[in-house]
Amino acid sequence: MKSRKLSGTRRRVTILGAAATSVVAGVALLPNWSAGAAVVDDPTVDARTKATFQRLADAVFTDRTDALVTGAQGDRDKPLTNGFSGDVKLSSTTARTEDATLSSLGQRKDKLAKAGEKYSKASTTVTLNATRVTGRTAKAAVTEITTLTYARARGNAPKTTGFQATHELTFKADRQGNWQLTTIKDTDQGGLAVNTLSKPVSVKTAKADDTMPNAQRAATTWNPPAVPKTGTAYDYKAMAAYAEKYVYTYNKDYPDFNNHTAGGDCTNFVSQSLKAGGWKHVPGYVYDYTKWFGNADIQSDSFVGVNEWSWFAQNSKRTTPLANVYQLEVGDVLQMDFDRDGSKDHTMIVTAKSNGVPYVTYHSNNTLRRSVSSLVSSYPTAYFYAYRT
Repeated sequence: MKSRKLSGTRRRVTILGAAATSVVAGVALLPNWSAGAAVVDDPTVDARTKATFQRLADAVFTDRTDALVTGAQGDRDKPLTNGFSGDVKLSSTTARTEDATLSSLGQRKDKLAKAGEKYSKASTTVTLNATRVTGRTAKAAVTEITTLTYARARGNAPKTTGFQATHELTFKADRQGNWQLTTIKDTDQGGLAVNTLSKPVSVKTAKADDTMPNAQRAATTWNPPAVPKTGTAYDYKAMAAYAEKYVYTYNKDYPDFNNHTAGGDCTNFVSQSLKAGGWKHVPGYVYDYTKWFGNADIQSDSFVGVNEWSWFAQNSKRTTPLANVYQLEVGDVLQMDFDRDGSKDHTMIVTAKSNGVPYVTYHSNNTLRRSVSSLVSSYPTAYFYAYRT
């Protein structure tokens, strides 16, 4: 594990080994080996090569985050050797894809800035979790933890936001046994990390029929009339504290649905937070959306399902709709429908608010205190649903 803090100058994302390379448009490519060059049998991945896999992953994701901080191209030819040997590089196709990704993230940075959100610095840590080798292909599972510092945070506004994301990197070896990074795949259910351009996953769960309450969409325009919370039996600070405690480390008293075919852990996580703040179980049949309960052994669909939670929340009168996402307060819930097909895809809980901006915490990708402004700017075509709890 290694952490690198960004200094405003993008690092070179290619690790140079002993072999000579050519540079085309700032991207190091593998040399053109002669037809008579010796062919290496299926190469092994030793500890040193694994460390170089990890280091290249760290460089790639640090570059992505740096694009959100400075947007600058920086020094594209600075090698990242630092004592590692062996030839592990971006393939030419991956290098071009990453250049396009960095350009798009630079545009996202500008868009966020127009919405009032800027980052002053960031740090990225990448851990290599496992490596699987089949012939001349190696697949490396890595976990990225990134923290971004909000620029000019005022008063009680959060100073940082951060997320945890998992990825699978595919490396292929050439004839001489030199490894190229050929594919980067996000493996989280959500696809909602701020430095990724992956399309968020649409959760295809049960859709409403005529008997189920239809949530009211919330506007995303800035500075609506405030809707302060009035007297309630719920402990909203406890809800926020629970969410922030377990955003990265899952509570073992509940199942973990991250990377699960059911659609991820986001609603399960929010339900746990609401329960920590005073929401009581309504026991019954697991498929009955008018019931709500969850523990280590059994959970109602409304406890873990995005749409089912919405139906329960409305039917039980535990929530009321808010007209605008910026009216959300601590302990309130925000949902999104990415493809606007009528089926909600993601659930989040507000754990902070400052200067009129709510900050949400959620699972899949595990994210702490992301501003609603960031979500609105990053996903301008999504539908939003705001619930007063």
